Amino acid sequence: MFDTLQDRLSQTFKSLRGKTKLTEADIDATTREIRIALLEADVNLGVVKEFIANVRERCQGLELSQALNPAQQIIKIVNEELIAILGGDTRTIRFAKTPPTVIMLAGLQGAGKTTLAGKLAHWLKSEGHSPLLVAADLQRPNAVNQLQVVGQRAGVHVHAPEPGNGVGNPVQVAHSGIEVARQRLYDVVIVDTAGRLGIDAELMQQAADIKAAVNPDEVLFVVDAMIGQDAVNTALAFQEGVGFDGVVLTKLDGDARGGAALSIAKVIGKPIMFASSGEGLKDFDVFHPERMASRILDMGDMLTLIEQAEKTFDQEQSKLAAEKLLAGKGQFTLGDFLQQMQQMRKMGPLSKIFGMLPGMGAMKDQIANIDEKEIDRVEAIIYSMTPAERADVTILNGSRRARIAKGAGVQVSEVNQLVTRFVEARKMMQSMAGGMMGGGMPGMPGMHGMGGGAQRPKKTQAKKGKGARKGQSGNPAKRAQTAQQRPAAADPAQAFGGNAQPTEAEMQKAMADFQLPPQLQQMLNQQTKGPR
Repeated sequence: MFDTLQDRLSQTFKSLRGKTKLTEADIDATTREIRIALLEADVNLGVVKEFIANVRERCQGLELSQALNPAQQIIKIVNEELIAILGGDTRTIRFAKTPPTVIMLAGLQGAGKTTLAGKLAHWLKSEGHSPLLVAADLQRPNAVNQLQVVGQRAGVHVHAPEPGNGVGNPVQVAHSGIEVARQRLYDVVIVDTAGRLGIDAELMQQAADIKAAVNPDEVLFVVDAMIGQDAVNTALAFQEGVGFDGVVLTKLDGDARGGAALSIAKVIGKPIMFASSGEGLKDFDVFHPERMASRILDMGDMLTLIEQAEKTFDQEQSKLAAEKLLAGKGQFTLGDFLQQMQQMRKMGPLSKIFGMLPGMGAMKDQIANIDEKEIDRVEAIIYSMTPAERADVTILNGSRRARIAKGAGVQVSEVNQLVTRFVEARKMMQSMAGGMMGGGMPGMPGMHGMGGGAQRPKKTQAKKGKGARKGQSGNPAKRAQTAQQRPAAADPAQAFGGNAQPTEAEMQKAMADFQLPPQLQQMLNQQTKGPR
């Protein structure tokens, strides 16, 4: 949704790179480009004016003049101001001291209230609650039936005493839902209410009556993020007519400009609490302003990615796979690889996962063109193998590969490519893991555990002429005599740490003095010792 805004801001900040000092003209040009980017994204004009004024004031102050890197400091300022207009702090549901907690959903028809009710119930259930859905939308055709289907998918009970389609009293249904929740010990009640195609007196009165009947702990206004500035106007009308406590944005995966999402919290003064970004029940999460700002500025969203991985991955399986990988000798098999790949797919489409990584804004086209069917073909190839073949790829001769290709419906060349890439990737990961486990950093030759610690054999050093730099004698005795006669600092390599080779004593002292950062050292120690 924020692709256009992200691209414009990235181009603006790119023009500041390499500058050690920013002039007044640089600040004017930067803020002008940011203003244009926000207006093109359909952000509310009042919000844009306030945002630009705050950024300009901070850029002209001591905060920027004292920065070592003014360009990075501007990005930091823009990031903090984005967080501010998105609501500042993360806000979640306030649960009642005495259950059940009552949550009422309100909004226009088509905003996705019914689907979102199921997503919210599914999320609450994953958090350890026992929610009950109440079908109080008795006007829209098949709204009750839709909520029952959504509730079944989410594994949540639905209270639907009336068939809907214009039959029944929504206020009585909502009130009876609270009583059922108390009797059957549901700790959260989600009331799905009716919407309209536009604001009218009947809609407002019905929503107000339901609110008065159930006295909800939270009233959430559900808004379609794709309808632009009209979302702000609708929210203002609901705030004046009924009142609500928080906003839920739906359809964030759409291709609209997304200005409503950046405007609504600032204009209304109510926090965005949740966001929905897909059709699946899991495409729903708590709205974090700082993470959304980070995504807009193409700095990724690693915290959300880590949280999703923690919920999805089986810790025991992942730990066992890591131990096999570190053990080497081919113990990490295609079967283990298949398990890890299947767990990663549970996190969602690969394009969504890669989109959370920093700097992926420049690769949007490649990410959008990721072929999910390629993973299906990989799974088919591995499933076509016998357990013995998955455990040891070295037994895959020509006839076996032909049989696997036929069983998976692919060419033999695709089987060959999978096996080759798997073996090479396993070697690389084992090499990196081995370097880290050795107590150092990979890729630094000549030091134990640093990816190249094997010392050169002495017989190679002893050959005539070996070890001599250009312009030196090939005779070791003459070379030693020359070195004693000249000052130590005469060699620029020695003076500035160039190609000079340290002595064994210097190496030992450097290794004794070398210390990793405390957190990294603690992490490595835990990996080396294993679980307690």
